Amino acid sequence: MLYNTVFGKSVDEYYINKTNDLDSFYAYATVYVIKKNKRVTLAIKAVQQQNTLVAIITYLLALIEPLNLQIERLYLDREFFCVPVIRWLQALDIPFEMPVIIRGKQGGTRKLIRGRRSYKTTYTLNSDKYGSVTFHVWIVCTYKNGKRRAHGREFFIYPVYKVKLSLHSIHDDYRLRFGIESSYRMKNQCRIKTTIKNPIIRLLFVALAFLIINIWIYLVWHYLSRLKRSSKQVFSYLFTLKQMLEFLRQTVDRNYGVACEVCLPSG
Repeated sequence: MLYNTVFGKSVDEYYINKTNDLDSFYAYATVYVIKKNKRVTLAIKAVQQQNTLVAIITYLLALIEPLNLQIERLYLDREFFCVPVIRWLQALDIPFEMPVIIRGKQGGTRKLIRGRRSYKTTYTLNSDKYGSVTFHVWIVCTYKNGKRRAHGREFFIYPVYKVKLSLHSIHDDYRLRFGIESSYRMKNQCRIKTTIKNPIIRLLFVALAFLIINIWIYLVWHYLSRLKRSSKQVFSYLFTLKQMLEFLRQTVDRNYGVACEVCLPSG
C-alpha cells in the first residue's frame, strides 16, 4: 500500500489495526491510510467474538475495494501474527510486514535472536489447529545506546512478504505504523461518552469520532497549509483538534440552548 499513484494522487500507506474500547471492552478494527503525510481512517468494523482475524482483514479490504487502490504494502500489528493470516495474505499476494510474537525459551521464534548483526532467513510457523506456513523473516539488531537508561542489543523480527525495502530500513519503516495509535488517542478525545450497551450505537459514536478527526485533517491541510519548495508546510498548531471540538460544542449550545438552572416542581 505504498507509493502507488491512483487517480493522480499518491497513496502512501495502509494499516489494519484492532483495538479495544477500554470502557466496555468493545473491539474495533480499522484501516488507516497515510497520503502525503496526511493520515485518515478509511474504514471501521466492530469485532465480534466469533470473527476470525482473516474475516476481519477480508471485510476491511472489501470496504476499501471500491476506491480502486492497489495495495503495495500492508502493515499489521502483532495480534495478526498467526498461521491463517500469513497464509491468507500470501494467497492474496498482498505485500505485508508485521512484528513477530517472540515465544519459547530457546526454541520457537526466540531462536531467531542470535549474533550481533541483522540478517534475513525463513521461518515455519506451526499451529496444531491450522497447520503450518513458511515465510521470510527479517531480524533487525539495534543498540539501545542509553535510550530510557538502557544499554545493550535489542532485536526486532518481522515477517516480510514482497516488501521492496532494505533490511536496515524495515524497522524505521514499520514504526510509521504507530501513527495509528495516535489516531485512537485522538478518537478518545472526540468519542461520545456513554453507558449504553447497544453495540450498534457505540460503533456509531466511534465512527463519528473518526469522521470528526478526518474532517479536521481536511480543514488543516486545505486551509492552514502552504507550499514550501517541493513540500507542504502545515500549521496544525493554529487550529488544533481540541479547538475544533470547542467550536462544535459552541455551535451545539447556540442552536439547541444550554440549561443554566434547575427548578423544583411546584407544589
